[in-house]
Amino acid sequence: MIAAKVLVLLGAAAMVACQGYGHDDHHYAPPHYAYEYKVHDGHTGDIKSAHETRDGDVVKGYYTLKEADGTTREVHYTADHHNGFNAEVKKIGHAHHAPSHHGGYY
Repeated sequence: MIAAKVLVLLGAAAMVACQGYGHDDHHYAPPHYAYEYKVHDGHTGDIKSAHETRDGDVVKGYYTLKEADGTTREVHYTADHHNGFNAEVKKIGHAHHAPSHHGGYY
């Protein structure tokens, strides 16, 4: 009987706590965030970074990535409802290829 009273009280508290959520569109706040991360692992060669911001419907950012050939890919991008997604991609550095060892046929 005590457990039933506790459940009723918890249920009533949950109903009160949920009132007002999702019913008032006058308090809409546009999305706003910023994040950044970097990885530099000399042992594995995993080198990358990213940065992005959002202010309302406008997103701006970039990322870099160390490619297997030794070059760095750098991408700067923007996105919004008017212009869509746009990116500028750069390849920085000179590609270095490891020598391959091919077995010969006799």
